[in-house]
Amino acid sequence: MGTPVELISPRSPRVAAARRLARRNFRTKERRFIAEGPQAVREAVEHRGEAGPTLVELFATVEAAERYAGIVDAARAAGARVHYASDEVLAEVSQTVTPQGLVGVCHFLDSPFEDILKSGPKLVAVLAHVRDPGNAGTVLRCADAAGADAVVLTDASVDLYNPKSVRASVGSLFHLPVAVGVPVEQAVEGLRAAGLRILAADGAGEDDLDAELDAGTMGGPSAWVFGNEAWGLPEETRALADAVVRVPIHGRAESLNLATAAAVCLYASARAQRAPGGCRSVTPS
Repeated sequence: MGTPVELISPRSPRVAAARRLARRNFRTKERRFIAEGPQAVREAVEHRGEAGPTLVELFATVEAAERYAGIVDAARAAGARVHYASDEVLAEVSQTVTPQGLVGVCHFLDSPFEDILKSGPKLVAVLAHVRDPGNAGTVLRCADAAGADAVVLTDASVDLYNPKSVRASVGSLFHLPVAVGVPVEQAVEGLRAAGLRILAADGAGEDDLDAELDAGTMGGPSAWVFGNEAWGLPEETRALADAVVRVPIHGRAESLNLATAAAVCLYASARAQRAPGGCRSVTPS
């Protein structure tokens, strides 16, 4: 940087405001959240919501500002306030043990559920009763990778903007529409009315994912409903689905964790939707 830069004071109201975003009630009140690290901040810089740029402020150590000069310059060009900060200040506003030198303050970016329905989605992940923030963020990342059109978090699920959820999404939070706080019944009814088949993922499901693929029933628009990490989906939620599908265990593993099962299910639908005939198995005659 050549010339010395002025570091923001640890007692600055801006530091205090960012630090408070660790708590859900303040995030909800301010409709802002924290994004940490170069990947998440880069995605935040490039994302624009209806109200304008998503990134509001950026806290950066001098070393990180030099290393990621392109991100810092882009943030400034997009209108974000850039603060140079000491390692101690970064540690205060960060939610990780070892901050990566860049911490962004972002506007909430969730989408109205009605807008998702109007967009004509073909593949949607619904997180019902998912309480672990790391799992929620990882499923969001899986949905993004599989080419899903949207993710819905029901009102019984974890906060989308929990710092662990944001980190686990590894930037995917900024890539696809996410609706939050939707009652599971409303989510299912709306998606079914929009033409999607509702598939509940459950280890004790009556239908086998391989059998569904072999039958060619996976090629149409689908919404996968994923449940709690420990106890799966409640019976009343299972009853809302058109089919309750289990991922077959061909080896000796007791089960799959939520994120792994979600990846398998979403990729199965994505593959079937792209294949002629819904990805039917071909058996030589």
